[in-house]
Amino acid sequence: MQAVSPPQLTKPRFALDAWTSLAVVTLGPILAAFVLCALALIVAGYDPLAYYLYVVERGVFSGQGLQQTLTRMAPLLLHAASLIIAFRAGIWNLGGDGQFLLGAVIAAALAPALITVMPDWITLIVCMLVAMLVGAAWTLIPALLRAYQGVNEIITTLMMTFLGTSFANVLVKLVFLDPGTTVPQTRTLPVDDRLPWLYGTTISSGLLIGLAAVIAVHVVMTRTAFGLRLRVVGANAKAALHAGLAVPLLTVVVFALSGALAGLGGAVDILGVFGNVRADWNPAYALAVVPLVFLARFNGYAAIAFVFFYAVLEIGGESAARRIGVPQHFTLILVATMFILLALAEWLDQRRRAKGKG
Repeated sequence: MQAVSPPQLTKPRFALDAWTSLAVVTLGPILAAFVLCALALIVAGYDPLAYYLYVVERGVFSGQGLQQTLTRMAPLLLHAASLIIAFRAGIWNLGGDGQFLLGAVIAAALAPALITVMPDWITLIVCMLVAMLVGAAWTLIPALLRAYQGVNEIITTLMMTFLGTSFANVLVKLVFLDPGTTVPQTRTLPVDDRLPWLYGTTISSGLLIGLAAVIAVHVVMTRTAFGLRLRVVGANAKAALHAGLAVPLLTVVVFALSGALAGLGGAVDILGVFGNVRADWNPAYALAVVPLVFLARFNGYAAIAFVFFYAVLEIGGESAARRIGVPQHFTLILVATMFILLALAEWLDQRRRAKGKG
């Protein structure tokens, strides 16, 4: 009688397969992107090793650089939370930049006025809540059109973000303009009245707000009945209707929650870092975070890791550009190459899995 291998002998193979998949699908494309961009730097006459060392040193190992990296993560994390809740519900909210900017402008306008009549902490909370309401309100038109007319939200949210960006600039230049400055901007919230720094560092406490938002969204979407309803709607809206779910109402709620988190991201960036909004300011965080959320497979914890990695590249790339003369936009080329290769690897891995099942 042929001996049967004990079950535990197969476990290392499964573990090895998981690590192999991680290396091929995630680490491999990242390394390939660094190699391709290194070749581009060599062709352009720059030292790629020096560039990458500056990026890592400034973004991670420099005390001040790491603090800037962690501070930069705050609005990115809130965008990630906004997108995760929308994408898991099958909704493409691509209007995050408009919601972010309007939330930022309203918070920047309210804070200097309220700080004279309210305690600091009440002012900050009120400004963040109002920014969330503004962000949620800016999703109302796409939400109603999607929920009750079936209009594709990709088009409407993109249109609303263009409109929101322009409207934010109008508010800065005409309504909330600080007459005491030569550059069009809102009044500036004093540094002492902004979100406090963490533990004697220059890291904005907005980082904690961003982390809490991502973790809360992840838990709600994966561990609660409400999150299950949203996932069912995202998986099959018709089946959700047959199951008795209020799909139109849930659609509006998802839009509102997503927009509120994006608006909160704008408030956190202003109340924690900048203190005001200048005309024509638009960091365009939302669209940059979209591929990060997809690469994280809508997992909140994985999204935190990807956001940290992206923030390191942003902060380190800015420093490297200044030190060795590499164009400022080269970091965007590196990130874009990385995203393309990661997406390609993901597609190839899915095809491999589909063939294996077949």
